[in-house]
Amino acid sequence: MKILVCISSVPDTTSKISFKDSSTFNADGIQFIINPNDEFGLTKALHIKEAGAATITVINVGLADTEPVIRKALAIGADDAIRINAQPTDAFFVATEIAAIAKQNNYDIIFAGKESIDYNGGMVAGMLGELLSVPSYTPCVGMELQATSVTVECLVDGGKEVQTSKLPVVVGGQKGLVEEKDLRIPNMRGIMSARTKPLQVVQPSASAHHELYKGFELPPAKAGCKMVSKDDVKELVNLLHKEAKVI
Repeated sequence: MKILVCISSVPDTTSKISFKDSSTFNADGIQFIINPNDEFGLTKALHIKEAGAATITVINVGLADTEPVIRKALAIGADDAIRINAQPTDAFFVATEIAAIAKQNNYDIIFAGKESIDYNGGMVAGMLGELLSVPSYTPCVGMELQATSVTVECLVDGGKEVQTSKLPVVVGGQKGLVEEKDLRIPNMRGIMSARTKPLQVVQPSASAHHELYKGFELPPAKAGCKMVSKDDVKELVNLLHKEAKVI
């Protein structure tokens, strides 16, 4: 079985975000990590590999500065990696580039996170399914593999939906696909072996860029907190009415 895991390089969730100007993200001092939703997919792929014969390829659309994150995925247990040498400007561009690689290699399962935690677009998994003409399931919180099919559990409005599909499929994972306690931390042996695992760099195809981010702005700073005595109900109501304007 051949598994492809799509990974994004995103700022650590504890990073303080700033901008050099209204259109340029300031990456100085930022620690980048594997997108958490992608990491759930990578861990599920490792479970499948450990339960039987499977190979795992990780793929990333990004420039050379994403390679430390790719090497971490290799250290965790992926067999090889592909980096498409392009700036991931929009979801359709990313999906088109990954689909071009996937069409050449006939993967049985493609894992992608339900969304990246930087732009939160939530589009790549669905676009991949359409571009490859295979079923896609997202957000997926459970998956069981049979010989030539999978049973997936996905979140829908008001509940969960369980479906069975023949391979190949695209799975947009999140927490629940595996639990956080199952996520892997690279050990020294994995880190050393990652240095020798193949990392292929390919140039992007001629696919078009359909979106352009013209500017960014931070949310307004939070106002100071006013403390009100628990016995001063009149003052609390006055503040909620005149300042907060919620009543």
